[in-house]
Amino acid sequence: MTNLVRGPQLGRMLGQWHALPGRRRSPDYLALAGAVRGLLADGRLPLGVRLPAERELAEALRVSRTTVTAAYRELRETGHLKSRRGAGSWTTLPGGHRVASSGLWTPQDDLDMIDLGCAALAAPAELGAAARAAAEDLPRYLGGAGYHPTGIIELRAAVARLYTDRGLTTSPEQIMVTNGVQHALDLVLRVVLPPGAGVLVESPTYPNALAAFAARRARITTHGLSTEGAGWDTELLLGSLRQTRPRLAYLIPEFQNPTGHLMPAELRERVVATAHASGTDLVVDESFVDLALDGTVMPPPTAVFDRHSRVVTIGGMSKPYWGGLRIGWIRASAPQVQRLAAARVGVDMAGPVLDQLVAVRLLADADTIVAARRGQLAVQRDALLAALRDELPNWRVHPPRGGLTLWAELDGPIASALARAAEEVGVRLAPGPRFGLDGTLERFLRLPFTLPATELAEAVRRIAAVRYDIDRAERPLWREPVVIA
Repeated sequence: MTNLVRGPQLGRMLGQWHALPGRRRSPDYLALAGAVRGLLADGRLPLGVRLPAERELAEALRVSRTTVTAAYRELRETGHLKSRRGAGSWTTLPGGHRVASSGLWTPQDDLDMIDLGCAALAAPAELGAAARAAAEDLPRYLGGAGYHPTGIIELRAAVARLYTDRGLTTSPEQIMVTNGVQHALDLVLRVVLPPGAGVLVESPTYPNALAAFAARRARITTHGLSTEGAGWDTELLLGSLRQTRPRLAYLIPEFQNPTGHLMPAELRERVVATAHASGTDLVVDESFVDLALDGTVMPPPTAVFDRHSRVVTIGGMSKPYWGGLRIGWIRASAPQVQRLAAARVGVDMAGPVLDQLVAVRLLADADTIVAARRGQLAVQRDALLAALRDELPNWRVHPPRGGLTLWAELDGPIASALARAAEEVGVRLAPGPRFGLDGTLERFLRLPFTLPATELAEAVRRIAAVRYDIDRAERPLWREPVVIA
């Protein structure tokens, strides 16, 4: 995202802003202000961005300038906009708000909110004991400076064993420990992606990955995933690689975020071969690889098929263990790891030794912890599916065989409006456009099943209530498709 958003671009992001849900339609200026706040709340419109001039936005939205002027005034009064005469208006954060773990701007006093915007679990019971044991291990490292740019050798060896056990022979020299998976992606991009280079991503995909590519000014092209079946269209994906020849492709083959799809082994092999032929490096995000449900047999790691050091794998402990433990990693060739380490020392030098020792202890107990997580998630997934069938039977959901999320296809292009309405009844949602480019995917919601079953059922009940209110609005939230002969 640039520091200035133009009128037509903001208009596309706003979509059907003029018909917010409710029994009585709000004045247009309040609806417009609410829609802009919604874009800020779900992270699609960053802070510090200069909005279009009032006349420009009025022309783009085909409304009167008076409406835009009143909307901007409303946003200033709520603390979402700051203006200087002759200089413009910038988005800002209201007082009493914070950045939530999902990256969304949220009130600080929203303790009763059911947060379905964040796909992450609470810490396992074993974390406390692991932390105490790690503190006892720490004195072994206190005699040194504490800087380990590639990570402490104990953790690198433990992560290497994880890959070897999955059929991908790996040495500790091929592992670099990072401060989470997002940090791993950022380091890889610094080394392998020149500014302005082409990137191929799935659509939908992880929003923070899109933000990382935007920060590198990448030229992003997408491969659309279907809501059913395998998700990836083999010929379309391989054709995109051959035709666009991107410098890098970012894929989430294990329980793809947000759709939950699992890429078959045959496609993994063909993707690697095609990437090599097109001169494309593959970044494979394995954040959800440990969370197979229902006894699903996992395909081999994508890097198994790599013979030319084209595949860089990133993963971490945020999803199966705890997001507060900022442990991620990169698996690559040993020379690539050294290049990554050289790039890292100009950013953050090294990760915390104590956190890495905690990770070593948790990985030693991985079988017990991960098995419990899988059982918990299976129960919660089934509870969420049952609630959706009962309360919102017109929505279509492909039950995932693992991961943390459902990708729900709604009965209309209402995701952003529904998210704004749900916020009013204490449910935070991540609407589909957060996972795509330029405001598309309005027919979809990502629904994580990381909360207790009772909270998930209550959240769906509230969502269904405001969905009913949308139908009762005086003006429909979406238009019937126009047939052009």
